[in-house]
Amino acid sequence: MKKQQDLAALQTSLAPYKFIAGVDEVGRGPLVGAVVTAAVILDPSKPIIGLADSKKLSEKKRTELSALIKQNALSWSIGRAEVEEIDQLNILHATMLAMERAVAGLHVQPEHVLVDGNRCPNWSYSCDAVIKGDALFPQISAASIIAKVARDEEMIALDQRYPNYGFAAHKGYPTKAHLAALDEHGPLSCYRTSFKPVQNVLLRWQGELQDEVK
Repeated sequence: MKKQQDLAALQTSLAPYKFIAGVDEVGRGPLVGAVVTAAVILDPSKPIIGLADSKKLSEKKRTELSALIKQNALSWSIGRAEVEEIDQLNILHATMLAMERAVAGLHVQPEHVLVDGNRCPNWSYSCDAVIKGDALFPQISAASIIAKVARDEEMIALDQRYPNYGFAAHKGYPTKAHLAALDEHGPLSCYRTSFKPVQNVLLRWQGELQDEVK
């Protein structure tokens, strides 16, 4: 009941705002590639049917909705933090940086920002973090869809360059098949070397190389 009351209070507090941006990320868990975020301000006069948590939609539906969001939103923007930034900052701080970039890229200034999760970046915007917000607020749902489609497209392109790794299937997440391919073929430059599974393989490969030198 308390959660429902909190949600109702938040929805009420949003009533005065005309331009509300939703923000979400995709790619905190993968071993490879950037973390991708999106910010979206929807147009109330152009409602988009079917918005939901991107993870609960089919790939085809996500692609269709991503195009509709881009066509009908008042403003949308994608922000990224690259592998080098993830390894330097850690994945949490890199994600916050990517969110800042996504909101900064909006051509309509948001009056309030809704972020999926339990924290907002350290910025000047009026903001609320909403756990499972991608299932509760259409602005966040739209952001999750755009970010998911964008990152998946990058993984598909990466798969075409390096077909032995199976990026199109696992999208960089540490599945059993991915870990086996990583162990067999070794890390590429697009891997996050600060992530433990990648570190373990790097150490093993370096050890084998040293043995060969000896």
